[in-house]
Amino acid sequence: MTPLAEHLSRQIALTGPITVADYMEQCLFHPTLGYYTTREPFGTSGDFITAPEISQMFGELLGLWAAETWLRLGSPAPFVLAELGPGRGTMMADMLRATARVPGFLEAARVVLVEASPRLRQIQAQTLGSHPVEWVGSLDELPPGPLVLLANEFIDALPIRQFVRTPDGLAERMVGLDPEGKLAFGLRPGARLDPRGEARLAAAPLGAVLEICPLGLSVAAKLGARLATTGGAALLVDYGHAGGFGDTLQALYRHAFDDVLAHPGHADLTAHVDFDALARAASTAGARVFGPVGQGELLQRLGLDDRAFRLKRAASEADREMVEAARLRLAGSDEGQMGTLFKALALVHPALDMVAGFAPGEAFKDIPA
Repeated sequence: MTPLAEHLSRQIALTGPITVADYMEQCLFHPTLGYYTTREPFGTSGDFITAPEISQMFGELLGLWAAETWLRLGSPAPFVLAELGPGRGTMMADMLRATARVPGFLEAARVVLVEASPRLRQIQAQTLGSHPVEWVGSLDELPPGPLVLLANEFIDALPIRQFVRTPDGLAERMVGLDPEGKLAFGLRPGARLDPRGEARLAAAPLGAVLEICPLGLSVAAKLGARLATTGGAALLVDYGHAGGFGDTLQALYRHAFDDVLAHPGHADLTAHVDFDALARAASTAGARVFGPVGQGELLQRLGLDDRAFRLKRAASEADREMVEAARLRLAGSDEGQMGTLFKALALVHPALDMVAGFAPGEAFKDIPA
Protein backbone atom coordinates (compact mmCIF):
# COMPACT_ATOMS: atom_id res chain seq x y z
CA MET A 1 0.00 0.00 0.00
CA THR A 2 1.42 3.37 -1.00
CA PRO A 3 1.66 6.23 1.53
CA LEU A 4 -1.17 8.01 -0.28
CA ALA A 5 -3.31 4.86 -0.20
CA GLU A 6 -2.87 4.74 3.56
CA HIS A 7 -3.77 8.43 3.82
CA LEU A 8 -6.89 8.01 1.66
CA SER A 9 -7.99 4.91 3.55
CA ARG A 10 -7.84 6.79 6.84
CA GLN A 11 -9.70 9.74 5.34
CA ILE A 12 -12.46 7.56 3.88
CA ALA A 13 -12.81 5.59 7.12
CA LEU A 14 -13.42 8.86 8.97
CA THR A 15 -15.55 10.85 6.52
CA GLY A 16 -16.95 8.36 4.01
CA PRO A 17 -16.43 7.64 0.30
CA ILE A 18 -14.98 10.30 -2.00
CA THR A 19 -15.80 11.13 -5.61
CA VAL A 20 -13.61 9.94 -8.46
CA ALA A 21 -12.65 13.59 -8.97
CA ASP A 22 -11.47 13.88 -5.37
CA TYR A 23 -9.49 10.65 -5.76
CA MET A 24 -7.81 11.88 -8.97
CA GLU A 25 -7.06 15.27 -7.44
CA GLN A 26 -5.24 13.75 -4.48
CA CYS A 27 -3.47 11.09 -6.54
CA LEU A 28 -2.04 13.64 -8.94
CA PHE A 29 -1.70 16.86 -6.96
CA HIS A 30 -1.48 16.06 -3.22
CA PRO A 31 1.20 18.53 -2.02
CA THR A 32 3.52 15.87 -0.54
CA LEU A 33 2.25 12.51 -1.86
CA GLY A 34 0.86 13.31 -5.33
CA TYR A 35 2.20 11.93 -8.58
CA TYR A 36 3.01 15.25 -10.25
CA THR A 37 4.42 16.81 -7.09
CA THR A 38 6.84 14.00 -6.22
CA ARG A 39 8.21 12.46 -9.40
CA GLU A 40 9.32 12.99 -13.00
CA PRO A 41 6.46 11.67 -15.14
CA PHE A 42 7.80 12.58 -18.60
CA GLY A 43 10.12 10.69 -20.94
CA THR A 44 11.74 7.28 -20.76
CA SER A 45 12.48 7.66 -17.04
CA GLY A 46 8.83 8.42 -16.30
CA ASP A 47 5.58 6.67 -17.11
CA PHE A 48 4.66 8.22 -20.46
CA ILE A 49 6.12 10.07 -23.43
CA THR A 50 4.20 12.98 -24.93
CA ALA A 51 4.23 14.05 -28.57
CA PRO A 52 6.84 16.83 -28.10
CA GLU A 53 9.22 14.26 -26.61
CA ILE A 54 8.69 11.90 -29.57
CA SER A 55 9.90 14.39 -32.17
CA GLN A 56 10.81 18.04 -32.59
CA MET A 57 8.39 18.08 -35.55
CA PHE A 58 5.37 18.27 -33.25
CA GLY A 59 6.42 21.47 -31.47
CA GLU A 60 7.77 23.01 -34.66
CA LEU A 61 4.48 22.55 -36.51
CA LEU A 62 2.43 23.86 -33.58
CA GLY A 63 4.78 26.83 -33.43
CA LEU A 64 4.05 27.55 -37.08
CA TRP A 65 0.33 27.17 -36.28
CA ALA A 66 0.78 29.84 -33.61
CA ALA A 67 2.64 32.14 -36.01
CA GLU A 68 0.09 31.78 -38.81
CA THR A 69 -2.73 32.36 -36.34
CA TRP A 70 -0.96 35.50 -35.09
CA LEU A 71 -0.76 36.77 -38.66
CA ARG A 72 -4.47 36.04 -39.22
CA LEU A 73 -5.21 38.04 -36.07
CA GLY A 74 -3.47 41.05 -37.58
CA SER A 75 -0.03 40.58 -35.97
CA PRO A 76 -0.89 42.18 -32.61
CA ALA A 77 2.09 43.52 -30.69
CA PRO A 78 2.51 42.76 -27.94
CA PHE A 79 0.56 39.54 -27.46
CA VAL A 80 0.67 36.68 -24.95
CA LEU A 81 2.07 33.37 -26.21
CA ALA A 82 1.07 30.86 -23.52
CA GLU A 83 1.17 27.14 -22.84
CA LEU A 84 -0.91 25.22 -20.34
CA GLY A 85 0.90 22.35 -18.62
CA PRO A 86 4.24 22.78 -20.43
CA GLY A 87 5.91 19.68 -18.98
CA ARG A 88 9.67 20.04 -19.41
CA GLY A 89 9.32 22.98 -21.78
CA THR A 90 10.21 20.90 -24.83
CA MET A 91 7.25 21.95 -26.97
CA MET A 92 7.69 25.65 -26.26
CA ALA A 93 11.42 25.43 -27.04
CA ASP A 94 10.64 23.81 -30.41
CA MET A 95 7.93 26.39 -31.09
CA LEU A 96 10.25 29.31 -30.42
CA ARG A 97 12.99 27.84 -32.61
CA ALA A 98 10.56 27.21 -35.48
CA THR A 99 9.14 30.74 -35.37
CA ALA A 100 12.46 32.58 -35.11
CA ARG A 101 12.32 33.50 -38.81
CA VAL A 102 8.75 34.82 -38.75
CA PRO A 103 9.26 38.60 -38.91
CA GLY A 104 8.14 40.31 -35.72
CA PHE A 105 6.64 37.22 -34.06
CA LEU A 106 9.11 36.61 -31.26
CA GLU A 107 9.64 40.34 -30.72
CA ALA A 108 5.89 40.72 -30.13
CA ALA A 109 5.47 37.56 -28.05
CA ARG A 110 5.29 37.69 -24.27
CA VAL A 111 5.96 34.03 -23.45
CA VAL A 112 4.05 32.81 -20.41
CA LEU A 113 3.96 29.26 -19.06
CA VAL A 114 1.03 28.21 -16.88
CA GLU A 115 2.75 25.94 -14.38
CA ALA A 116 2.11 25.55 -10.65
CA SER A 117 4.99 23.18 -9.84
CA PRO A 118 8.23 24.88 -8.69
CA ARG A 119 10.16 21.72 -9.65
CA LEU A 120 8.86 21.74 -13.23
CA ARG A 121 9.42 25.49 -13.52
CA GLN A 122 13.12 24.91 -12.86
CA ILE A 123 13.27 22.22 -15.56
CA GLN A 124 11.41 24.46 -18.02
CA ALA A 125 13.83 27.32 -17.34
CA GLN A 126 16.77 25.03 -18.16
CA THR A 127 15.10 23.79 -21.35
CA LEU A 128 14.28 27.28 -22.61
CA GLY A 129 17.70 28.72 -21.82
CA SER A 130 18.10 32.44 -22.30
CA HIS A 131 14.71 33.13 -23.86
CA PRO A 132 12.69 35.47 -21.62
CA VAL A 133 9.83 33.53 -20.05
CA GLU A 134 7.28 34.28 -17.35
CA TRP A 135 5.40 31.82 -15.18
CA VAL A 136 1.93 31.98 -13.68
CA GLY A 137 0.15 29.43 -11.54
CA SER A 138 -3.23 29.41 -13.26
CA LEU A 139 -5.16 30.47 -16.33
CA ASP A 140 -6.68 33.36 -14.37
CA GLU A 141 -3.23 34.88 -13.85
CA LEU A 142 -2.35 35.27 -17.55
CA PRO A 143 -1.48 38.86 -18.49
CA PRO A 144 -4.11 40.84 -20.41
CA GLY A 145 -4.14 41.37 -24.16
CA PRO A 146 -4.42 39.24 -27.30
CA LEU A 147 -3.69 35.59 -26.54
CA VAL A 148 -2.32 32.66 -28.54
CA LEU A 149 -2.42 29.63 -26.26
CA LEU A 150 -1.55 25.98 -26.73
CA ALA A 151 -2.13 22.97 -24.50
CA ASN A 152 -0.98 19.43 -25.20
CA GLU A 153 -2.17 16.58 -22.96
CA PHE A 154 -3.39 18.99 -20.30
CA ILE A 155 -7.14 18.39 -20.05
CA ASP A 156 -6.78 14.59 -19.75
CA ALA A 157 -5.15 14.92 -16.31
CA LEU A 158 -7.91 17.10 -14.86
CA PRO A 159 -10.17 15.27 -12.39
CA ILE A 160 -13.42 13.77 -13.66
CA ARG A 161 -16.67 12.70 -12.04
CA GLN A 162 -18.41 9.53 -13.23
CA PHE A 163 -22.17 9.03 -13.34
CA VAL A 164 -23.90 5.72 -14.04
CA ARG A 165 -27.40 4.87 -15.20
CA THR A 166 -28.80 2.19 -12.89
CA PRO A 167 -32.25 0.55 -12.68
CA ASP A 168 -32.99 2.94 -9.79
CA GLY A 169 -31.88 6.12 -11.55
CA LEU A 170 -28.60 8.01 -11.69
CA ALA A 171 -25.75 7.16 -9.34
CA GLU A 172 -22.28 8.62 -8.92
CA ARG A 173 -19.25 6.36 -8.86
CA MET A 174 -17.33 6.77 -5.61
CA VAL A 175 -14.11 5.49 -4.05
CA GLY A 176 -14.65 3.80 -0.69
CA LEU A 177 -13.32 0.82 1.26
CA ASP A 178 -14.06 -2.87 0.87
CA PRO A 179 -14.60 -5.18 3.91
CA GLU A 180 -10.83 -5.66 4.15
CA GLY A 181 -10.21 -1.92 4.31
CA LYS A 182 -8.79 -1.63 0.79
CA LEU A 183 -9.77 1.04 -1.71
CA ALA A 184 -12.76 -0.02 -3.83
CA PHE A 185 -15.29 1.50 -6.20
CA GLY A 186 -18.96 1.81 -5.31
CA LEU A 187 -22.07 3.77 -6.31
CA ARG A 188 -23.88 6.55 -4.51
CA PRO A 189 -27.54 6.67 -5.60
CA GLY A 190 -29.58 9.81 -6.13
CA ALA A 191 -26.99 11.67 -8.18
CA ARG A 192 -27.96 14.87 -9.97
CA LEU A 193 -26.59 16.34 -13.20
CA ASP A 194 -27.39 19.35 -15.34
CA PRO A 195 -30.53 18.84 -17.48
CA ARG A 196 -28.54 18.00 -20.60
CA GLY A 197 -26.44 15.38 -18.83
CA GLU A 198 -29.45 13.81 -17.14
CA ALA A 199 -31.29 13.62 -20.47
CA ARG A 200 -28.29 11.97 -22.13
CA LEU A 201 -27.92 9.34 -19.43
CA ALA A 202 -31.65 8.71 -19.22
CA ALA A 203 -31.61 7.77 -22.91
CA ALA A 204 -28.51 5.57 -22.59
CA PRO A 205 -28.46 1.82 -21.86
CA LEU A 206 -28.41 0.59 -18.27
CA GLY A 207 -24.88 0.65 -16.93
CA ALA A 208 -23.77 3.51 -19.19
CA VAL A 209 -21.12 5.77 -17.66
CA LEU A 210 -21.04 9.51 -18.35
CA GLU A 211 -17.85 11.33 -17.41
CA ILE A 212 -17.85 15.03 -16.56
CA CYS A 213 -14.67 17.10 -16.20
CA PRO A 214 -15.69 20.26 -14.30
CA LEU A 215 -12.22 21.83 -14.41
CA GLY A 216 -11.87 21.09 -18.12
CA LEU A 217 -15.21 22.75 -18.83
CA SER A 218 -14.12 25.72 -16.71
CA VAL A 219 -10.88 26.04 -18.69
CA ALA A 220 -12.79 25.96 -21.99
CA ALA A 221 -15.33 28.51 -20.78
CA LYS A 222 -12.66 30.87 -19.44
CA LEU A 223 -10.69 30.63 -22.67
CA GLY A 224 -13.83 31.17 -24.74
CA ALA A 225 -14.73 34.30 -22.79
CA ARG A 226 -11.15 35.62 -22.84
CA LEU A 227 -10.73 35.10 -26.60
CA ALA A 228 -14.11 36.67 -27.36
CA THR A 229 -13.21 39.73 -25.30
CA THR A 230 -9.51 40.42 -25.95
CA GLY A 231 -8.91 38.44 -29.16
CA GLY A 232 -6.72 35.49 -29.95
CA ALA A 233 -6.87 31.73 -30.37
CA ALA A 234 -6.20 28.52 -28.45
CA LEU A 235 -5.28 25.04 -29.65
CA LEU A 236 -6.09 22.12 -27.36
CA VAL A 237 -4.56 18.75 -28.29
CA ASP A 238 -5.38 15.67 -26.26
CA TYR A 239 -6.71 12.14 -26.54
CA GLY A 240 -10.43 11.59 -26.35
CA HIS A 241 -13.74 11.50 -28.17
CA ALA A 242 -16.39 13.80 -29.60
CA GLY A 243 -18.98 12.99 -26.96
CA GLY A 244 -19.90 9.53 -25.75
CA PHE A 245 -20.21 7.14 -22.83
CA GLY A 246 -17.82 4.78 -21.08
CA ASP A 247 -15.38 4.42 -18.21
CA THR A 248 -12.13 5.83 -19.62
CA LEU A 249 -10.28 6.39 -16.35
CA GLN A 250 -6.90 4.69 -16.58
CA ALA A 251 -3.60 4.46 -14.73
CA LEU A 252 -0.06 4.25 -16.11
CA TYR A 253 2.60 2.82 -13.83
CA ARG A 254 6.15 2.17 -15.05
CA HIS A 255 5.11 2.52 -18.69
CA ALA A 256 2.32 -0.05 -18.38
CA PHE A 257 -1.42 0.13 -17.71
CA ASP A 258 -2.29 -0.48 -14.09
CA ASP A 259 -5.29 -0.92 -11.81
CA VAL A 260 -6.59 2.59 -11.09
CA LEU A 261 -6.70 1.93 -7.33
CA ALA A 262 -3.45 -0.06 -7.06
CA HIS A 263 -0.75 2.61 -6.70
CA PRO A 264 -2.28 5.99 -5.78
CA GLY A 265 0.36 8.69 -5.86
CA HIS A 266 2.80 6.46 -7.75
CA ALA A 267 0.83 6.12 -11.02
CA ASP A 268 -0.39 8.64 -13.55
CA LEU A 269 -4.18 8.90 -13.86
CA THR A 270 -5.92 10.21 -16.96
CA ALA A 271 -9.32 10.08 -18.67
CA HIS A 272 -10.38 10.62 -22.26
CA VAL A 273 -11.34 14.18 -23.08
CA ASP A 274 -14.91 14.92 -24.17
CA PHE A 275 -14.19 17.40 -26.96
CA ASP A 276 -17.88 17.95 -27.64
CA ALA A 277 -18.38 19.20 -24.08
CA LEU A 278 -15.31 21.45 -24.29
CA ALA A 279 -16.47 22.89 -27.60
CA ARG A 280 -19.92 23.63 -26.21
CA ALA A 281 -18.48 25.33 -23.11
CA ALA A 282 -16.17 27.55 -25.17
CA SER A 283 -18.85 28.34 -27.74
CA THR A 284 -21.39 29.25 -25.07
CA ALA A 285 -18.82 31.62 -23.57
CA GLY A 286 -18.45 33.47 -26.87
CA ALA A 287 -15.65 31.84 -28.87
CA ARG A 288 -15.85 30.35 -32.34
CA VAL A 289 -14.78 26.70 -32.22
CA PHE A 290 -13.28 24.47 -34.90
CA GLY A 291 -12.97 20.69 -34.66
CA PRO A 292 -12.18 18.36 -33.24
CA VAL A 293 -9.97 16.87 -35.94
CA GLY A 294 -7.55 14.00 -35.52
CA GLN A 295 -4.00 14.90 -34.54
CA GLY A 296 -2.73 13.14 -37.65
CA GLU A 297 -5.00 15.19 -39.91
CA LEU A 298 -3.97 18.41 -38.17
CA LEU A 299 -0.24 17.69 -38.49
CA GLN A 300 -0.58 16.64 -42.13
CA ARG A 301 -2.36 19.89 -42.92
CA LEU A 302 0.34 21.86 -41.11
CA GLY A 303 3.07 20.23 -43.25
CA LEU A 304 4.26 17.16 -41.34
CA ASP A 305 5.27 15.17 -44.42
CA ASP A 306 7.28 18.04 -45.86
CA ARG A 307 9.02 18.67 -42.53
CA ALA A 308 9.86 14.97 -42.17
CA PHE A 309 11.22 14.89 -45.73
CA ARG A 310 13.51 17.84 -45.02
CA LEU A 311 14.80 16.29 -41.81
CA LYS A 312 15.45 12.95 -43.51
CA ARG A 313 17.25 14.56 -46.42
CA ALA A 314 19.94 15.94 -44.08
CA ALA A 315 20.15 12.88 -41.78
CA SER A 316 22.07 9.62 -41.60
CA GLU A 317 20.29 6.40 -42.51
CA ALA A 318 19.69 5.56 -38.84
CA ASP A 319 18.33 9.04 -38.15
CA ARG A 320 16.11 8.87 -41.24
CA GLU A 321 14.51 5.73 -39.83
CA MET A 322 13.95 7.52 -36.51
CA VAL A 323 12.31 10.49 -38.25
CA GLU A 324 9.99 8.21 -40.21
CA ALA A 325 9.09 6.21 -37.10
CA ALA A 326 8.27 9.46 -35.29
CA ARG A 327 6.16 10.69 -38.21
CA LEU A 328 4.12 7.50 -38.16
CA ARG A 329 3.71 7.54 -34.40
CA LEU A 330 2.49 11.14 -34.41
CA ALA A 331 0.11 10.83 -37.34
CA GLY A 332 -0.65 7.15 -37.93
CA SER A 333 -3.89 5.39 -37.12
CA ASP A 334 -2.57 1.93 -36.20
CA GLU A 335 -2.37 0.58 -32.66
CA GLY A 336 0.14 2.53 -30.61
CA GLN A 337 -0.02 5.52 -32.95
CA MET A 338 -1.53 8.88 -32.07
CA GLY A 339 -3.08 10.14 -35.28
CA THR A 340 -6.73 9.34 -34.62
CA LEU A 341 -6.87 8.71 -30.86
CA PHE A 342 -5.50 12.21 -30.23
CA LYS A 343 -7.57 15.14 -31.43
CA ALA A 344 -7.30 18.90 -31.70
CA LEU A 345 -9.80 21.65 -30.95
CA ALA A 346 -9.30 25.31 -31.91
CA LEU A 347 -10.99 28.13 -29.98
CA VAL A 348 -10.81 31.53 -31.65
CA HIS A 349 -12.17 35.06 -31.59
CA PRO A 350 -15.61 35.01 -33.27
CA ALA A 351 -14.39 37.30 -36.07
CA LEU A 352 -11.80 34.71 -37.17
CA ASP A 353 -13.53 32.54 -39.77
CA MET A 354 -10.45 30.51 -40.74
CA VAL A 355 -7.74 28.86 -38.66
CA ALA A 356 -4.69 26.87 -39.77
CA GLY A 357 -5.17 23.11 -39.76
CA PHE A 358 -8.98 23.24 -39.84
CA ALA A 359 -11.39 23.44 -42.75
CA PRO A 360 -14.15 26.10 -42.69
CA GLY A 361 -16.76 23.33 -42.61
CA GLU A 362 -15.26 22.00 -39.38
CA ALA A 363 -16.60 24.87 -37.28
CA PHE A 364 -18.47 23.49 -34.26
CA LYS A 365 -22.25 23.71 -34.30
CA ASP A 366 -24.03 22.87 -31.08
CA ILE A 367 -26.77 20.25 -31.39
CA PRO A 368 -29.38 20.13 -28.61
CA ALA A 369 -29.43 16.92 -26.59
